[in-house]
Amino acid sequence: MSNGKRRQPSLAQLRAFAAVAEHLHFRDAAAAIGMSQPALSGAVSALEETLGVTLLERTTRKVLLSPAGERLAVRAKAVLDAVGELLEEAEAVRAPFTGALRLGVIPTVAPYLLPTVLRLVHERYPDLDLQVHEEQTSSLIEGLATGRLDLLLLAVPLGVPGIAELPLFDEDFVLVTPLDHWLGGREGIPREALKELNLLLLDEGHCLRDQALDICREAGRADAPVTTTAAGLSTLVQLVAGGLGCTLLPRTALKLETTRSSQLLTGYFADPAPSRRVALAMRAGAARGAEYEELAGALREAMRMLPVRVVEPG
Repeated sequence: MSNGKRRQPSLAQLRAFAAVAEHLHFRDAAAAIGMSQPALSGAVSALEETLGVTLLERTTRKVLLSPAGERLAVRAKAVLDAVGELLEEAEAVRAPFTGALRLGVIPTVAPYLLPTVLRLVHERYPDLDLQVHEEQTSSLIEGLATGRLDLLLLAVPLGVPGIAELPLFDEDFVLVTPLDHWLGGREGIPREALKELNLLLLDEGHCLRDQALDICREAGRADAPVTTTAAGLSTLVQLVAGGLGCTLLPRTALKLETTRSSQLLTGYFADPAPSRRVALAMRAGAARGAEYEELAGALREAMRMLPVRVVEPG
């Protein structure tokens, strides 16, 4: 049969097969794409007939992909992703800065930068339906890769292939100490001082914890200074106020976190102070890439009011 005559699979058939390949369960797959189970089963059978290939090994207990099914599931997902990008591109051309934008943000950025982000979007892009998801870095990267999220606001570099970073700013870390601490309120603190400190850190999985450990290693500290950890910066700062140790805070978090207690002092490092870079991250070649770059430019301007050093593109 020549290619011109060969029947083509429908998107509905590909969607049904991709769902079964992902869930390996007819009922779960049907629920995931809002199809009835008989319709799903029929769509997969029709796809097998169209392609002339057995995709599934149906046993009584569970669904298995045949070797051909394993290979073709990857292709089916790529086709559906491409169709999704086509629709996104059309929407972006038709009306930029409209529709949903699912923004993922790390917990050590969200409370301090979201007021600026939300104000900007509200004033400049009123038709944009911004949806915010606060998650740790690994979860955000997974969400971007699978298409669950469109854009991320987080600390970089990520070093992940297929993700493009749009840098926004660099910000210094400061040392937050109890009132009676010898470094409390000092300026020009050398990094080597970190070798001696009882440092309190965030839990595993927070990139800020890894950055703090990197800074300690650069200062010549070999051990991981962890006796007490916290799930968020607010708790960390309260532990410092209670005299349990010191911590590193990014400058953008300082105002919000330290005004809650009168039992804290802030110390500043000598130049160049340890710092982190915050950026937007998107899928490389994203359909709405030009929009995201424009948004990054607007955010850089809006963030000049914050205690940060804005990074000019390029």
